[in-house]
Amino acid sequence: MATILIVDDDVDLVESFSEVLKGKGFAVSGAHTGEEGVRKAQTEKPDLILLDVMMAKDNEGFEIAQQLKREPATQHIPIILITGIRKAKQLPFSFEPDDDWLPVKAVLEKPIAPDLLLKHIAAALKT
Repeated sequence: MATILIVDDDVDLVESFSEVLKGKGFAVSGAHTGEEGVRKAQTEKPDLILLDVMMAKDNEGFEIAQQLKREPATQHIPIILITGIRKAKQLPFSFEPDDDWLPVKAVLEKPIAPDLLLKHIAAALKT
């Protein structure tokens, strides 16, 4: 089964996502800072990354996604952004994946229902 790296500063979210994913047979690794997430992505080479946007900085997840896509060792790893930035910052728009600024497979708004998360993970792993 696939290995998934969850990068989020919310320890409870990482734990709850981990339980759901392990229950479906995935191997799961967690990171609680962007720096730790990049390091684990480079060393562990997960099959997929779930990446929060707002961690130490409000836009940290965007920067990490761009960094991982620039590096040959990690550019092939699909990323799904998980975020609450629209609600937290009261943004009147949503974010859409693109090849340059937001090189991810999907952007999911927190809170995320487990079925929706699993659906997007399955789709991202097929590509």
